[in-house]
Amino acid sequence: MKTFNTQSERLSYLVEAFKEDSAEYRNIETPRDDRDKRVLLRSLMNIRMPKRLPDEVLRVQDEYLAERAKETGVVTADEIPTVRDGVSIWQGDITRLAVDAIVNAANSQMLGCFAPMHTCIDNCIHTFAGVQLRCECDRQMKLLRGKYGPAYEQPTAVPMLTDGFNLPAKKVVHIVGPIVAGRLTPEHERLLADCYRNTLDLCAENGLRTVAFCCISTGVFRFPNERAAEIAVKTVTEWLYSRMRTENTMSRNYYEKTATSIR
Repeated sequence: MKTFNTQSERLSYLVEAFKEDSAEYRNIETPRDDRDKRVLLRSLMNIRMPKRLPDEVLRVQDEYLAERAKETGVVTADEIPTVRDGVSIWQGDITRLAVDAIVNAANSQMLGCFAPMHTCIDNCIHTFAGVQLRCECDRQMKLLRGKYGPAYEQPTAVPMLTDGFNLPAKKVVHIVGPIVAGRLTPEHERLLADCYRNTLDLCAENGLRTVAFCCISTGVFRFPNERAAEIAVKTVTEWLYSRMRTENTMSRNYYEKTATSIR
């Protein structure tokens, strides 16, 4: 078992291991500067198809990503002030959040972004979760293709749940938002609301109480930012109110039934 005293040593080891794993990058020269090595490593992780990584390399990758999380700083839900009624707003790197679940704006293939160093949230989440995340998404998609056929793609607003692996978050909810190719339509707006609503339903079913949403569809899917924010806040707020009313009704019914039994 290899041991490393510094993050720089882990980085160098991983660059060589991922280069060896990629025919396209195998013979390129490794940069000397750690900053350039980090760029190369992330690029190699981004383009890698979902497949098993040797156990030793996987262990070092996990150590490297754990140290990276410490360096960038983990943010807990308690550190983010509540704006109103259980809703918080936070601007920053979603991969730093130690919550029950973060939400990934995925594409219909559900395997992450394969463009090296792309700045989309899909790329960032897959990078810092580690290669295990793409493998898990691939496993679930293969099961779905076995059920629905080889051409299956994840429909818009249908969430998929995975572990967070090396992220501070316990889970990741992957969801495909609506693509706005031209004029914004009521159907786009309905589908975006469904993304938030269906994600919250899935989280509630799995006991996930703190959920961090990204701005779904507002990147390359071209949903207008301001309208997307309005829909997000309205949908989440309405869902929380509905949930609260349901829980209060259940509690009241339980109390009345118990009181009747005692009498």
